[in-house]
Amino acid sequence: MRTLLVAATLAALIPVTTMLVTVTPAQAVPVGSSWVEGTLVHISSANIKVKDDKTGKELSFLLVPHFDQIFSEDGKTTYQMKALHSGQLVKVFYDQKMLGQRHADRILVLNRMEKKVKTQKG
Repeated sequence: MRTLLVAATLAALIPVTTMLVTVTPAQAVPVGSSWVEGTLVHISSANIKVKDDKTGKELSFLLVPHFDQIFSEDGKTTYQMKALHSGQLVKVFYDQKMLGQRHADRILVLNRMEKKVKTQKG
């Protein structure tokens, strides 16, 4: 009887382990794969709020302490947090890995003069 129970248990475990091995995990989204381009509405040491020029929605992003990923559009010049102010055109790269909250990975300061007239707002 014991042999029959062991054989039945092993027979039941083989399909389960096969399913666990063949299931592939979901692909991880690269950091900063999502982005929004718009006008900076609010900036503080803890968060940033950007109004998307295309949709008109305001999106809020958390900033980690000592955030220092602020660059010019070409990526050659770095900026300090104090250089950001309301009304600037920015592009924020973000993800939502931390408890589902949007947090900024990188901020690009854009120049309104280089934008095409058709897409320029404000």
